[in-house]
This record gives sequence, structure tokens and C-alpha cells, in this order.
Amino acid sequence: MRKLRLWGILFLVLAALIAVFQNTQPVATRFLFVTVTLPNAAQIVIIFLLGFAVGLMTALGVSFKARSRA
Repeated sequence: MRKLRLWGILFLVLAALIAVFQNTQPVATRFLFVTVTLPNAAQIVIIFLLGFAVGLMTALGVSFKARSRA
């Protein structure tokens, strides 16, 4: 089971590295009144980190609410 988990992690890391190296062209993104030009890979990483943070805050918020009721 441990080896399967290790192989899964290695596969995901390899897939992420391939996606980063294939998306190095600059992309302009407009958000409200700001236009930002970054490599596509950087924007992918930023969106991933924002999603991770929102998911983490949501998970922690749900667990705190469950503890306060008990």
C-alpha cells in the first residue's frame, strides 16, 4: 500500500512538472481594472494555491463549527 501511494505521488508530481514546463508562454489576464501578464504556469500555480487555501479554510471552518456544537 505504501508503494502504491508513493507511485501515485510521484505520478502527480511528474504530471505537474510536465504541465508547468509546457505552459511557459506569457498570458495576459484581466481582473477588474488590472491587467497582469505572467507565464501561464505561474498563473496555474497561483490559482492552485488560492483554491488550496480556500479549501483548507473551509475544512477548518467546518471542523471548528462541529466542535463547538458538541
